[in-house]
Amino acid sequence: MINTLSRMIRTGILTETFPAPASASPAMDRLQKDMRNILGRALCIRHVDAGSCNGCELEIHALNNPYYNIEGIGMKFVASPRHADLLLVTGPVTANMEEALKRTLDAMPDPKLVVAVGDCGACGGVFGKSYASRGAVANVIPVQRTVAGCPPSPVAILEAIRSAVIEA
Repeated sequence: MINTLSRMIRTGILTETFPAPASASPAMDRLQKDMRNILGRALCIRHVDAGSCNGCELEIHALNNPYYNIEGIGMKFVASPRHADLLLVTGPVTANMEEALKRTLDAMPDPKLVVAVGDCGACGGVFGKSYASRGAVANVIPVQRTVAGCPPSPVAILEAIRSAVIEA
């Protein structure tokens, strides 16, 4: 034990110094300020994966990290559609998820905002329409905004949410 402690004292700290926090991009600052001004309260989001490859989900999960900080600007994900203001749908709607997606939308209170995320949600993507897929989210439920990209960036997703809320 003494040998280990003396070696630690002789060697010192080997890690790098912690970097100074970089300020967020001007686009993120503007987006956060707009959302606080528009909402005035928390925006509750219900996310439904209608059959995606999980690429869009990774970008949606990034929204919860400290860089994008959606909780800090008044947005949060909820488990129940009865508490949701906005429905965020990823992936092409599979035949097995069609009814569940319609029921989720029906359970939401008015006004119902829907954002389709990714190329699959916007147009069906590489999966298209087939016996197992209904294609785009708009083929099943009404959509206010779509976010292009495979997968789209978190900033693009936030921008689509902001524009859907502004139009509502």
